[in-house]
This record gives sequence, structure tokens and C-alpha cells, in this order.
Amino acid sequence: MPIIVNLDVMMAKRKISLNELSERVDLTLSNLSILKTGKAKAVRFSTLASICKALDCQPGDILEYVASDED
Repeated sequence: MPIIVNLDVMMAKRKISLNELSERVDLTLSNLSILKTGKAKAVRFSTLASICKALDCQPGDILEYVASDED
């Protein structure tokens, strides 16, 4: 998939655990883990906004587009 999720990178930069982020954004650990590992097929803008607020970052800090030959 050409969209790379860098949530783990931002979490490390902010020194926040998956459990703590889960509590801050009111998202289950399993759903947050799916997003973190890049297995999510979609993300709501409200969820993305909550994550950005909790991590004090921009959506582009979390999501990255990488072109591939498959596209």
C-alpha cells in the first residue's frame, strides 16, 4: 500500500505508550494497534484529529505517501 503510517515514530518522539495514547484519544488498543501497524484500511478524520491533538503533530507527521510501481 502506498500510504505509510508513521504513528510509532511520532509516539516514540513524544515518548508516549500505546496504552496512554489509547486513553487520550478514546480508541481501543486493538484499533489503535491496527492503525499503528499499517493494517487499517481507513481512518476517520475525527480519529486522526484526536491523535494529532494528543501527539501535538500534523497529519503529515503520521501519514506518508510513497509511490510504487504497482499503482
